[in-house]
Formats: sequence, structure tokens, C-alpha cells
Amino acid sequence: MTPATDIRTRAMSTTGCAYALIEQLSPEKLTAVVQLLEFLSEPSQQGASNPQEVALLEVIQRRLQPDRQKRLEELRDRSEWGELTDIEHQELIQYEDQLEQWRVDRLEALMELARLKNIDLLTLNRQFLSESQPFHAA
Repeated sequence: MTPATDIRTRAMSTTGCAYALIEQLSPEKLTAVVQLLEFLSEPSQQGASNPQEVALLEVIQRRLQPDRQKRLEELRDRSEWGELTDIEHQELIQYEDQLEQWRVDRLEALMELARLKNIDLLTLNRQFLSESQPFHAA
């Protein structure tokens, strides 16, 4: 049995447990669970047909290019040891400023996408965090 088949079989076999769990949830938690399930049952975000959603997804999922990410990590490491030249220090500040702006842009895009999809912002953010690698702008 493949891992994907195994996990589906396990999920289906726990359906009875899921019903019991749902009965025990508070209304607030039940609302969050339903929102998450509705979100997960929607077509993949990659297939978003709404141009506004596509643009928001691009902002939310923006990452540094691998070579730039590597350079940032190198500058951060060397900065901890006080080994940066003035020019390198300025380069590090530019990276950090750019990433800070991306964090602001990402939050605004998440808020707008949550509004468009009519789902809770925290639920939407958790979905993106579980799907992707750590956000490089953090």
C-alpha cells in the first residue's frame, strides 16, 4: 500500500471517531474546523481562476531567489560575529528592509484573500504555513 493510500485508509477508518470529536467541540472550535474543511475542499489554489486571487497568491507566496536567500543567510551569520564590512552591513539592511515590506504586503494580501473567500484569517494563514516551507521573510 502506498503512503497516500495508507493515509486515506486511516482517515476513512477514523470517521466514527471524527463524529464523536465533532460532538465534543465548542461552537467556536467547530466553526474553525468547518471553515478549514471547506477551505481544504476547494480546488487547489494553483488553479485559482480569479485574477485578483492569483495576484494575492503571488504576493503571499513570494520568496527570495535561492541565491539571494543564501546570501542573506551568509550576511546574517557573519553579522552575528561582527565580521561585516560597511558595504555588507548596508546590503544586509537592504535585504531586511525588503523582507519587512514583504511581510507587510503578505499580511495585507492574506487579509484581502480571507475577505474574498469569506474565511477566517488565521485559518487561511495556517493553511499556507502548512503547505509551504518557512517564509523567508520571517
